Amino acid sequence: MATGKYIIIEGGDGTGKTTQAELLQAHLESRGINVLHIKEPGGSPMGEAIRDALLNGTLERTPMTNILLFTANRHVLWELTIKPALNAGTWVICTRNYWSTLAYQGYGEGMDVDQITAITKQFTDEQYMKPDLSVILTHYDNAVRKQRIQQRGALTNPDTFESRDDDFQTKIQAAYPAIAKDLGIPTVDAARSIADVQANIKKLFQL
Repeated sequence: MATGKYIIIEGGDGTGKTTQAELLQAHLESRGINVLHIKEPGGSPMGEAIRDALLNGTLERTPMTNILLFTANRHVLWELTIKPALNAGTWVICTRNYWSTLAYQGYGEGMDVDQITAITKQFTDEQYMKPDLSVILTHYDNAVRKQRIQQRGALTNPDTFESRDDDFQTKIQAAYPAIAKDLGIPTVDAARSIADVQANIKKLFQL
């Protein structure tokens, strides 16, 4: 049996990752492909417990605590959910991967990006580090970011990262193009229409 493809749709808060992942899932399923869509952090009972801690803005922690919690989530998600699905021939679409930690904890919180990469690689594997298909959704407008987050109700109960000030969010928005350039990941302008973004993703992935 052929293994499935591991697909990453990455980007900052409010870039429409989930919407694009769901549209891509529907497109692939219409072609008879079995698809699992998951999100980081989360993806399993243990992963959801870690997610709850990560997104709880009332819990004091250091940037390294965030790195270790995200890495623990990725280890569980990869070993118990993603890798078995891929081995069974299922295509896995994941919104976010360790590039989020490079952006938020590296560029945003000032941690060493090489250390983040090394820690991630130690507790996942080469296939996790280099997905089959990937794209980073980018935009540079904090007003658009806030509007999109508000539309899904998140600002009424903001998490640890969405509630940071505009200076932090500007660092994140600048981080993603830099990460894309460093790692050779294609980007799509998330400020375009949902249909245009999806069309660009399908073209990039040749799907």
